[in-house]
Amino acid sequence: MAGLATFDSLKIRDYRLLWLGQISTSLGQWMDQVTRGWLIFQITNSPTQLGLATAMRGLPLLLFGIIAGAYADRSGRKTQLIVAQVTNAVLNVVLATLVITHRVHPWHVYTTAFLAGTVQAFQQPARQTLVSDLVGNDRLMNALALNSAALNSSRTLGPAFAGIFISAVGVAGSYYLQGAMYAFATVWTIQMHVPERRLGQRREPFLQSIRAGFSYVGKSPDIRTLMILALGPLTFGMSYTSLMPVVARNILHGGASLQGLLLSCIGVGSLTGALVVASMRRRYGYGLPVVIGASCFSLAIIGFGSSQWIPVSVVLGFVLGLFSVTYQTQNQTLLQLLAPRHLRGRIMSIYLLNRGLVPVGALLAGVLASHFGGAVALRL
Repeated sequence: MAGLATFDSLKIRDYRLLWLGQISTSLGQWMDQVTRGWLIFQITNSPTQLGLATAMRGLPLLLFGIIAGAYADRSGRKTQLIVAQVTNAVLNVVLATLVITHRVHPWHVYTTAFLAGTVQAFQQPARQTLVSDLVGNDRLMNALALNSAALNSSRTLGPAFAGIFISAVGVAGSYYLQGAMYAFATVWTIQMHVPERRLGQRREPFLQSIRAGFSYVGKSPDIRTLMILALGPLTFGMSYTSLMPVVARNILHGGASLQGLLLSCIGVGSLTGALVVASMRRRYGYGLPVVIGASCFSLAIIGFGSSQWIPVSVVLGFVLGLFSVTYQTQNQTLLQLLAPRHLRGRIMSIYLLNRGLVPVGALLAGVLASHFGGAVALRL
């Protein structure tokens, strides 16, 4: 019975379509993480520019994330999601074509990274808040955990796909496949039937609606604590993903396939943690697992940065992924359960600033790796 309850929300047709789109777009995003890093490192051979490419993709999440959240609360979330996915598909095809025609330069990588990050800024709050529109409050925790499971299963497969495609048909082939992933997600999203939302008595001015989101976070101790847990450890801890080419090539003396393997092992651990959370029955009371998960996540990163043996790195990658999701998934689940429905877009856009702050840590880690080596940058 508990196993069946784990996948309860997938019985809802429209959520199932959203969930399939989550898998497809997450596959594209993780393939981009590997492919873009490998491309810029291949062109420049610079850890600093590797971190810069990641930062350029994350910067729009800081610049436009709050605006996107407010927009999601005021307008059609489904349309916002479709436009974002179509734009992402076009960007991937453009970059793939530049690569295959041998016309790609570093500024192309940075520009498309910034545009893809802008699209992602508008996609994320729309997708996250659509979950509650489709499943209601009774199944919300289960649906959010399944969303995390979809993201982390993609983290397992995406890097592997990227490594295989880079080795077999090159960077261009990887980006063409990513474009197809976003096209599939768009087809599924179009088929969804989203219940009409009642937006309230009268629409408040746009800037006022943004202030209302920040004001609610400031006044709610529970929401504020969850935000600190979301924005703090991840800003610097998640920089290990951007340094994977350095770890694979310079520390473990491998190539793109090893990079994909390491990220896949992290994804397997993350998927395991997400399915455990999806099976939990309680609505609240996850404070201790969140704290334990954050502490073990930090220790796993230190161990991962210290390892020079591939089997040890593989095991530590699994542990790292497991404990990162132990607190991330529960943190996000509790946040959406506590946030009022009419404010969820804005609350989630503030929460999703963690994905914009991660590249800031990645840029710092790239600079540290250039001066002190990848292992030192990870341990710091």
